[in-house]
Amino acid sequence: MSALDVIGMSAGYGTQPVVENINLTVESGTVTALFGANGAGKSTTLKAISGAIGVLAGSVAINDSATTAPLYQRARNGLSYVTEERSVFKGLTVEENLRVGGVDIPTVLALFPELEKRLRIKAGLISGGEQQMLSLGRAMVRGPNLILADELSLGLAPLVVTRLFKALRTAASETGLGVLLVEQHVRKALDYVDHVYVMRRGRVELDLPIAEAKNRIEDIENAYLSA
Repeated sequence: MSALDVIGMSAGYGTQPVVENINLTVESGTVTALFGANGAGKSTTLKAISGAIGVLAGSVAINDSATTAPLYQRARNGLSYVTEERSVFKGLTVEENLRVGGVDIPTVLALFPELEKRLRIKAGLISGGEQQMLSLGRAMVRGPNLILADELSLGLAPLVVTRLFKALRTAASETGLGVLLVEQHVRKALDYVDHVYVMRRGRVELDLPIAEAKNRIEDIENAYLSA
């Protein structure tokens, strides 16, 4: 079963396409990476998949069901969208953030034990890494079928990035969750993903199994990921 199928998708703002003819698949139980230089169209692709912006052509199917629903409806139907912006309520405590999200607190703490000592601290006062753990933990324990993860590691320490990647990898393997990961730490991400797509100038130009992506990483970095 596919958690996500994108076929011939073009999307952008208004009637102007930013990404064109995007084809990609995320199988259930796998982590798929979407790489590309700044401005390649990665975040726009995720926004279109999530329903945050309109699709101008092509189709998006989540759990084998085509959808044109808005973002809030896709979220109800099993999609979680996590960004580098760390979507937490900064004026509420960590515990209050979890309760507002209606999630099982012990399950989040099992994923990220670091948060247990922070439960009564306002989310705006904990570290960026802890905020991202909180955001990702809330998203993961809602039982989604698909997580879109956009630059989770931005500005975070390497050890925190490893924790986030491991959590996504474990959830995919153990629960059948599908993950589409947009990430700047390409070499680190390769240790946790099953498949790789690479974008350039608004199009997917490479579609690679993980073994081939690892073998070609230097060429990929030089040709597609340099500024």
